[in-house]
Amino acid sequence: MTGSFMSPVALAFGVLEITGSAVWLSAVTAAALIPMVATMLLGGGVADRYRRDTVLRLTSVGAGLTQTGVAVVLLTCQHPALLLPLSAVNGVFQGLTRPALRGILANLAVGRGLQQASSLLASAGNTARIAGPAVAGLLTASAGGGWAIAVDAVTFLLAAACFARMSLPARPPRAEDGPTMLGDLQEGWRYFRSHSWIWSVTLAFAVFNATNLGLWQILGPVIAAGTIGATGWGLVLSARGAGALLAGAALVKLTLMRRPMVPALSAMALATLPLFLLGAGAGVWWLAAASLLAGAAAEFFTVVWETVNNTHIPERLLSRVGAHDEFWSSMSSPAGQLSAPILAAAFGTTAVAVTGAAIAAAAMLLTAQVRALRRIDVNRHTG
Repeated sequence: MTGSFMSPVALAFGVLEITGSAVWLSAVTAAALIPMVATMLLGGGVADRYRRDTVLRLTSVGAGLTQTGVAVVLLTCQHPALLLPLSAVNGVFQGLTRPALRGILANLAVGRGLQQASSLLASAGNTARIAGPAVAGLLTASAGGGWAIAVDAVTFLLAAACFARMSLPARPPRAEDGPTMLGDLQEGWRYFRSHSWIWSVTLAFAVFNATNLGLWQILGPVIAAGTIGATGWGLVLSARGAGALLAGAALVKLTLMRRPMVPALSAMALATLPLFLLGAGAGVWWLAAASLLAGAAAEFFTVVWETVNNTHIPERLLSRVGAHDEFWSSMSSPAGQLSAPILAAAFGTTAVAVTGAAIAAAAMLLTAQVRALRRIDVNRHTG
């Protein structure tokens, strides 16, 4: 995760270094995101069908090798078109990784331990979220984005070594007349679409990712390059990690309210504040403060959502249902990323950023009114 949180800063400024073009940046970013999203549903089936620790070992090695290729391209100033296939393959490995990570928690903890484990894992990740962007900003400013990507490649290989020390029980043998992979995927889809409390949140995040996250990832570095610079941008991203770390650490000890989904979605509306301030031309310290608050709000939602999912979705379906959640919520991000330069050129960065933040906040607040979500109880397992 440390390397992964370095990667957005390093890749953004590395691409801008060799191209000076927001169009190339959006193309490279989308080249990784589109295959990741496209592979996610298959990844859910794989993670529910095979041992999740084995899946994570293999995908970590693959991601490390592809990031090594990206680093070589940036360090040797090759044509940016070479980044597209490397980013695409890396996206495939990420698409296979994320459902396995979503499902493995239920293999490691039970009961209230699910909330504690989710918070502990989030705290570890958020420690990396603080260090990664700051180191990437300093390393990019001093040595170039390629070196930060090289460090990212090493961290994937180290992660594979760590996953090698985890050993889950073998999956029970499948009957010869058991369901095929396609049958497994169809079962996951049926469960997902039949529970409005799941798909309504997924729909809200589809809007959020297009209008907030997608615009932030592209307009953020472009605006920062002419204002607060790579170091300032790294500080802003690290502040978000600090807020998430504080919230995650607190949630290890605190017990969630009985029905947490409405507060969690309402808090997510606050996570749009950094994009709003970015468009309004706020300085680095205002952006850092807003990112701190946004990180805490997003972390609260993440712990709530993971706890709710692991409490109410059967373990054998966790990765498949989680893959649908990630797939449908993430598939809108490329639209936001690819349209960001076009919209900014037509309407200006201020109007696009402020409007995107407002739409994303409205999506969260409206979804909080869904009746099924208001009744979700983390103390009662429904399967």
